[in-house]
Amino acid sequence: MRTNIVLDESLVKEAMMLSGAKTKKEVISHALEEFVTTRKRRNLLDLDGKVDFSEDYNHKRLRERR
Repeated sequence: MRTNIVLDESLVKEAMMLSGAKTKKEVISHALEEFVTTRKRRNLLDLDGKVDFSEDYNHKRLRERR
């Protein structure tokens, strides 16, 4: 997808330095991937304490079946 946007040049340069990216496209793609991963992880953390397991739930037994 081609998009024209105005970016903070100093922030892009710093991101490129920290990530080792050689192009702006590479650093922006990496930043988007990290953003999505972080949000998905945060959404999972939001479920903490909201999932009720059966009293007979045994994760070790489930692993043995593999």
